[in-house]
Amino acid sequence: VQLQASGGGLVQAGGSLRLSCAASGGTFSSYAMGWFRQAPGKEREFVTTISRGGGSTLYADSVKGRFTISRDNAKNTVYLQMNNLKPEDTAVYYCAAARSGLVVYTTTVDSWGQGTLVTVSS
Repeated sequence: VQLQASGGGLVQAGGSLRLSCAASGGTFSSYAMGWFRQAPGKEREFVTTISRGGGSTLYADSVKGRFTISRDNAKNTVYLQMNNLKPEDTAVYYCAAARSGLVVYTTTVDSWGQGTLVTVSS
């Protein structure tokens, strides 16, 4: 499956952004989906994941209560709603697909999107 992420940009602290990731070339509903992020000089880290049917989600502690992942299997798209953004959320955000139940570890990812930059100013 090929993934195309979009929606990044520059936002002030406390603001909101919504990322989208459109999938093509595969059966979207057969993949768990997730978002990871990578800040300058740091390793790529898990942000959130959602199961194939959307019934299960998991969040990193750093974003819990502020970020919401959702998916629309009819549109082959996964979303990441980010509210109350903080400067430490600044990173390139990558969507990911995996055939596992949830996608938490980079080693289980089958496909990566190209990344979209989110910059949060203080």
